[in-house]
Amino acid sequence: MELNAKIPSGPIDQHWTNHQFEMKLVNPANKRKYNVIVIGSGLAGAGAAATMGELGYNVRVYTYNDSARRAHSIAAQGGINAAKNYQNDGDSIFRLFYDTVKGGDFRSRESNVYRLAEVSLNIIDQAVAQGVPFAREYGGLLANRSFGGAQVSRTFYARGQTGQQLLLGCYQALQKQVHAGNVKVFSRTEMMDVVVVDGVAKGVVLRDLVSGRIYSDTADAVVLATGGYSNVFYLSTNAKGCNVTAAWRAHRKGAGFANPCFTQIHPTCIPPSGEEQSKLTLMSESLRNDGRIWVPAKEGDTRAAGDIPEGERDYYLERFYPSFGNLSPRDISSRRAKEMVDTGHGVGELRNGVYLDFADAISRLGEGAIRERYGNLFSMYEKITGEDPYKVPMRIYPAPHYTMGGLWVDYNLQTTVPGLFATGEANYSDHGANRLGASALMQGMADGYFVMPLTIGDWLARVNPGDTSTDHAACKDAERDVKEKMDRLLAVAGKTSVDSFHRRLGKIMWDNCGMSREASGLKGAIEEIKVLRDEYWQDVRVLGNGESFNQSLEKAGRVADFMEFAEVMCYDALTRDESCGAHYRVEHVDEEGEAKRDDENFAFSSVWEFKGVGEEPALHKEPLTFENVPLSTRSYK
Repeated sequence: MELNAKIPSGPIDQHWTNHQFEMKLVNPANKRKYNVIVIGSGLAGAGAAATMGELGYNVRVYTYNDSARRAHSIAAQGGINAAKNYQNDGDSIFRLFYDTVKGGDFRSRESNVYRLAEVSLNIIDQAVAQGVPFAREYGGLLANRSFGGAQVSRTFYARGQTGQQLLLGCYQALQKQVHAGNVKVFSRTEMMDVVVVDGVAKGVVLRDLVSGRIYSDTADAVVLATGGYSNVFYLSTNAKGCNVTAAWRAHRKGAGFANPCFTQIHPTCIPPSGEEQSKLTLMSESLRNDGRIWVPAKEGDTRAAGDIPEGERDYYLERFYPSFGNLSPRDISSRRAKEMVDTGHGVGELRNGVYLDFADAISRLGEGAIRERYGNLFSMYEKITGEDPYKVPMRIYPAPHYTMGGLWVDYNLQTTVPGLFATGEANYSDHGANRLGASALMQGMADGYFVMPLTIGDWLARVNPGDTSTDHAACKDAERDVKEKMDRLLAVAGKTSVDSFHRRLGKIMWDNCGMSREASGLKGAIEEIKVLRDEYWQDVRVLGNGESFNQSLEKAGRVADFMEFAEVMCYDALTRDESCGAHYRVEHVDEEGEAKRDDENFAFSSVWEFKGVGEEPALHKEPLTFENVPLSTRSYK
């Protein structure tokens, strides 16, 4: 597997400008000759489709949701970063670049991260032009708030609905191109495989989720914008439908999978209420602007929050990290919360959370101001827990959230399979070992609107349009493989539900490859996953048939992919014998319990090559160099 990152030469602040000039272009009159398939309709996918449609390409979008508006981007709550420096508080493109590289614990590619910071300026203008109702100051200027891992206010927001409002703006742009005839959107359609001809991606195999029909579609390029894989843990902040299938099946066809063990644990999630829970609910990190996090200072204290006097409370983030306090980065904040619960300071009926308290902010600003900033989040919390956060503190605990790992891509966002691109959370490129809050929407929109529609032209200019039809043998072979796998799942006719297996897999992963990892646990997890996967194919019960609407079959295929992917994720965590960002190996910590990086041996991106189910994957390394942000010990004290 060849890893050519195609990083431009010269000063980093000129990389993107020079690269745009050096790329091959497609004549505007020729763009209509090219077909592009986009899988996924979130900000990365719909943004790319709308922009490519505007440019003149023929675009077909496939989403398993019943509407493109149902993509998981709607769930992002707190905001989107951009280096506008509207607050005049010292922000800049370089500072956002610096914060992102440092926040990722020096495990990302500098060139891609700088481009992300540079493009962030345009993202806000794009969204405002689309009518996104960002919060504004009294005088009408766009408002900003702070997020974890930064000491400036650079996060633009629309109350606690930022992702939803951005997606609605994106959806309008998409529908404009649908109306113009440049884009076609197919909902309730799932990608089942990539069609590869002579090593080049030429299309996809699809399943109509209503009729059950399996068929192929071919194009001159394929773009995967399919989000992340945190549902490998079963319980996560992801929507229940989020999965690894598209990325994993591309991986099986030759696309390298980079840093799969870099999974972010979000610190502000509502704690589980029991063993049978099937979904976790996120509370926006924006709440940490005004909420103070604390636990009872006394171990095993069961008193109600209001009965614990100020002097007997431990505001532990403020104590550990006085410079950043409650806005410490997500990985650090999550580990400290786990430490508090594990040492007997947990709160709530199950003692499985910490407090996020707004009493000080309400006293200082008034309930009206807090209601204006966070009202919908407070309402959601009360509906789920039955507790009024205006009167009592919220209870929070970390949960699997964003995935920094994904398909390896070069500077053009092209995978190791020529013609196959990956955008947004589906790729690995920008966040290293830990994502800063409010940067997911930033990357999805940067990739979708501003990067991939340009870089894909460099590929299309080199290929002949329409040279592969759906009658090609590669399409028929891929369709057959998909159908055989589905028939095999249906034929097991076992006694155990898909969800039961998924829950067991999730527990293995959370216990051994979650917030903390160690070698013995990871080795044991790999063996457990192999045993569980064999049992799955002998005892899973999938209802219905493959010739019609069948959500049981959909779920079974996705969990089967999780069973294979989880093993590679554990191999990656085991091989990376260091602690960095969200990858916390208990063998590698400093005297204060912080992650201890090993730059001499692990300053690289791990890129895995598929060698067969149950076979140990092959590891390839992309060396990482840091010329603009010197390697240093990551500290937020």
